Amino acid sequence: MSRMRRGLAVTALAAGALTGAATVPAAATGDPLLAHPGPDGLVWVEEWAGDGGVASGGAWEGLPTVLTVACEGGGDVRVTMRSQETEVAAFSVDCPAGSAGVGSATMAAGVVRPGSFTVGVDASADGVRWSLTVTQPES
Repeated sequence: MSRMRRGLAVTALAAGALTGAATVPAAATGDPLLAHPGPDGLVWVEEWAGDGGVASGGAWEGLPTVLTVACEGGGDVRVTMRSQETEVAAFSVDCPAGSAGVGSATMAAGVVRPGSFTVGVDASADGVRWSLTVTQPES
């Protein structure tokens, strides 16, 4: 199984676990806020609304790591990423109504340590929908 498939499978399970939900939310109408990350992807949350997050494994310290979050619906989201219990990224994204806001953090190789990491998303309102990707570009 590829690194991306393992990460995406863990993400699908973890998204529900971190939000306390037993099921994945219904798919949104239209295109996702963020496209599938392709072969560089460790995590892709196609869509979620309100507070949530993911836990995943498979990070490699030899590559930079990019966390990207897009959101819409009015309000904002506060995003934090932890690697081996250390905060490695924190930022906020404005989530306009009717269009997407996007924020991103790039960590140099070695900042995200091997193994598991978590990303938390704290939305200002339950109606704010968001998407996220975590990638480790190889080029």
